Amino acid sequence: MRDVTFTYDEKCRAEFSSLISRVEHLFVSIDIGCPYGLPSVARFHQATFAPLGERAMELFLTAGYRRNGNCLYNMQCPDCSACIPIRLHPGEFRPNRNQRRTLKKNQDVEMAILPLQPDLETMDLCEKFLKNRYPKENNNAPGYYRDFFLNNIVNSAQIQYRVGDRLVGVSIIDIGYNWINAVYFYFDPDESRRSLGTYNVLQLIDLCLEWEVGYLYLGYLIHSVPAMSYKSNFRPHYVISDKKWNCVK
Repeated sequence: MRDVTFTYDEKCRAEFSSLISRVEHLFVSIDIGCPYGLPSVARFHQATFAPLGERAMELFLTAGYRRNGNCLYNMQCPDCSACIPIRLHPGEFRPNRNQRRTLKKNQDVEMAILPLQPDLETMDLCEKFLKNRYPKENNNAPGYYRDFFLNNIVNSAQIQYRVGDRLVGVSIIDIGYNWINAVYFYFDPDESRRSLGTYNVLQLIDLCLEWEVGYLYLGYLIHSVPAMSYKSNFRPHYVISDKKWNCVK
């Protein structure tokens, strides 16, 4: 008998096919204006879940799904395919010159991993960030925490970044045995020169290496949106095309 060895992604695709066949009836499609400002209708294909097993969440991530509160979703926009799932394999990553420079200029930043529990300090920073970067009606910190960050389906945490006693950034992450899901990152707009978005991803890579986590999911890469396109600078990275993860070196 021929010895057949399946790759990690092949095993995940097979398991996910079985999983989604049992839960697809829970999903609905919702059309809204594009949250990234693109001139197309955004179609979220989503379902609300009770607590998920750690492996089930991993399978959804490998299939390109994202988490929003207790919902899992993927994008099925009728006229747009700009949102591309992206992940890193931390053991393969090598920082470029700009990323090494970012590490150097943030040597005074200290990080702490804490439970995902909002307080006045984190809410104030989130509110400042949203008003500066995304000043839309009903965009506010309580809503982001209530509807987006907090959840009952996976293990989540926050990473706080401080300069002295001052909070300058907060990273919201979901954590599994073999994966970290970067949910959201917000920071003090007055500290934009620090490139804290890049710094946060570099710290998440180091955390994966320390915890021996194999996969870091960065959400969507959108080449035409600067706040999302910087993710392509982390190489090699992997993106989904034709329903498979393909390496970009």
